[in-house]
Amino acid sequence: MSLIVGLGNIGEKYLLTRHNIGFMVIDEMAKNLKTSIINKANFKADIFKSAYDLLVKPKTYMNLSGDAVIAIKNYYKIDNEDIIVIHDDLDLPFGAVKFKIGGGHGGHNGLKSIDSHIGREYIRVRIGIGKPENKEDVVNYVLHNFSKEELNRLKDIIIPHTIKAIEALKSGESINEIKSKYTLK
Repeated sequence: MSLIVGLGNIGEKYLLTRHNIGFMVIDEMAKNLKTSIINKANFKADIFKSAYDLLVKPKTYMNLSGDAVIAIKNYYKIDNEDIIVIHDDLDLPFGAVKFKIGGGHGGHNGLKSIDSHIGREYIRVRIGIGKPENKEDVVNYVLHNFSKEELNRLKDIIIPHTIKAIEALKSGESINEIKSKYTLK
């Protein structure tokens, strides 16, 4: 069983923000799978269970994402090698998609929280959102909605591409194969 976690913030006002790209991917994946919803308060997450996967959207807000991940990981006894975390990345240009195992959190509070609970050795799907001109604007930038053009590109190209890569990962392709086949620059 894979634990596929999309990072984001709960609530209508965050729905289409750059920080919610992980939630957007999970929502699209859940649409295309036959899933049941798991409601357990101690998980602190929206969980969609398919035959082979748990699709997770933490309800803890970004900075406490690890609380949800560790609770689900421990309950289902999922190894880190079967955990895939989808998140926004300021250091990549908009639309870039990259994959890696482990590494630092790069200032991303959701990753920092997960790392503190389960360690760093899990699969990361990094989706580029670009960065603001001034570092002081980072918080506003990540919490700002995508433009209409960006949303169209996300829905038509980036999210479907990301889902194909995740499916390939789950089918046993190595992270190196995924990097060579599915990296978008």
